[in-house]
Amino acid sequence: IARGSQGNTAAVPALTDAVHHCREEETMAVDIDIIALERKFWDAMQAKDPDAASGLLAEECIVAGAQGVSKIDRQAFARMTREGRWTLHEYELKDVQVISSGPDIAVIGYRVREKVTMDGREMTFEAADTSTWCRRDGTWRCLLHTESVLGDPFGQGRTNAA
Repeated sequence: IARGSQGNTAAVPALTDAVHHCREEETMAVDIDIIALERKFWDAMQAKDPDAASGLLAEECIVAGAQGVSKIDRQAFARMTREGRWTLHEYELKDVQVISSGPDIAVIGYRVREKVTMDGREMTFEAADTSTWCRRDGTWRCLLHTESVLGDPFGQGRTNAA
């Protein structure tokens, strides 16, 4: 690229386009990685594989849902996976969206349909889930996972806990 006001700057738009194209490819690669990691996590939960599931988490991870918010470490998560009185029979991710503010942080959100057995009772429900992933030393780890069961956003028809 020529410099200065006298130089030929025709190459600048081409370079800008090439940089933009590179960023798009990098973003697509991150999106593909994050979607694959999220599916790997769900597969580990379905298999009730505590090592695979907890191995995808950061040393500490925040989990939020209908039961509240918890900060848990890998060992506690592995124990919950191993000892949990639930079975995930099927899951389906829909409306998957990924955003990234850089090459080492990404957030995924999606709807999920789950067919589970909890405490001996089989049920199917839909939820909206999000996860925040961070890459450190070349390895992606989940820092945050949320799940909100879909339904009336104002909780009408629910009873108040006293």
